[in-house]
Amino acid sequence: MEWVMIHKIKALHDAGGGLGIRAIASQLGISRNTVKKYLRMDENTINHKQDCLDRSKRMDDYRDYIIHLLGEFPRMTAVKVLLRLQKTYPELDVSYRTARRYISQLKTTITIKQKRYYEPVLDMVPGMQCQVDGGELNVRIGDADSMIYFVVFVLSYSRMMYVGFSSRHVNTSAFIQMHDAAFCYFGGHPEECVYDQTKLVVLHEQYRELDLNQQFHAYATAAGFRIRACEGYDPESKGKVEAGVKFVQGSALYGEIFDDWNHLECYTKQWLEEIANVRIHGTTRESPRLRYERDEQAHMGHYLTPPYLAEERSNHQTRGVDKTGLLSWKSNKYSAPMAYQQSRVGIQVEGAQLVLCDLETGWEIARHGISQGKGQIIKNNDHYRNKQDQIADLELAIIQQLEMNRGEILCALLKRTSPHIYKDQLTGLRSLLNRYEMPPRLLDRLCDRSQLTTSQIRDYLDAYAAHPDWLDNACPAPSYVDKHLPKSPELMRYAGVALRHQEVDHDMLH
Repeated sequence: MEWVMIHKIKALHDAGGGLGIRAIASQLGISRNTVKKYLRMDENTINHKQDCLDRSKRMDDYRDYIIHLLGEFPRMTAVKVLLRLQKTYPELDVSYRTARRYISQLKTTITIKQKRYYEPVLDMVPGMQCQVDGGELNVRIGDADSMIYFVVFVLSYSRMMYVGFSSRHVNTSAFIQMHDAAFCYFGGHPEECVYDQTKLVVLHEQYRELDLNQQFHAYATAAGFRIRACEGYDPESKGKVEAGVKFVQGSALYGEIFDDWNHLECYTKQWLEEIANVRIHGTTRESPRLRYERDEQAHMGHYLTPPYLAEERSNHQTRGVDKTGLLSWKSNKYSAPMAYQQSRVGIQVEGAQLVLCDLETGWEIARHGISQGKGQIIKNNDHYRNKQDQIADLELAIIQQLEMNRGEILCALLKRTSPHIYKDQLTGLRSLLNRYEMPPRLLDRLCDRSQLTTSQIRDYLDAYAAHPDWLDNACPAPSYVDKHLPKSPELMRYAGVALRHQEVDHDMLH
């Protein structure tokens, strides 16, 4: 500690009556210049250094939150960090200079990685995080055992809890309605909600990049909270709600008998008010409601139910989309985009067309000509495949099979030559690469062309397969000659001279 070293030096020197500079440096194991520097300091400077150190030490209480901010926004300036700190912790009293020094030092001692979707936010920050997870349990309702599905919401700071129920597997619309009810119950929304990789939130994850459920993402955007997904098979990152699910199953539902669905919902609301949110929590040692009302409620975001959830769409009928992506309307079936399988969509008639709409946003998602027959299936094939995803997968497979730079060049050549049939060209090339071995020298030859098609690549590969020594004779563009190349080296060289002129002319024409 710097100020401790200063006092040691001052004490050993004793205003000139003690040890000299050389002796002090030797005894403390520091340089003579350091001893001289500290001896020149007056009392006011020393006190100021100690005061700054005390302030820096006080910032240690907020270290984890600062690390969280820098982890999510690595280029955030010290000024911005300090503003966020003061907004969240009004009692913090440090100067900009002290904060900048502390944050700069912190950046040198921690590793700030790329933005992560999996890192849980600290529960020391009120109003920051809500953890969400689902469960199911077989309970007695009336005279029969019924499987019920529920979703638990737990605020990370206060441990305030809400539970929503469904009589069947929770779909995206029901999931959104449960969020709306939870935020109304809390009286506000947190900055972010944490989920596992359920299809209600994340459709696909690769390389830590998330393809979100667009219906739910639209709601989160309108409501004003961020979506954070845990890494797969990592329940510990949302342990608070994992414990909450077990608490609901064991304390609230297990062993209970309900007269009907309304009895179940009323019982659960009473359980939340009289048990779950007023008990002394085992970790915080406080009542969740007391802790929420005292410390967290003021930090929650203002929440209003998005208008599209509150309004009745009187001009829309609704239809369920089955697992094959089809909905029924007037004795026929019509396709909906893959994202809406096993959910509900709005439908309306516009002239001779049937328009499908997202129930949450009202946006048009599909349009079909109305069939006058019966028992017909009217499909848009694009609803069953994403061409851009298929193209990306094919490009990735080709690049992985070839040397990376050359693979990218080859794909770019095919796209430039045949943009309208690019996917088919990639499919053909993928098939060729599975059947042929691509010699590196031939790959270089192909990449040097100005235009290229898959059929030309096939001809090159056929020529090489028939005559492996063909490349040694520098004969270009076998796609312009008969596949049965001259076997004589002299004739092959002669053909190569003629073909060079043909290739140049061909390139010029294009």
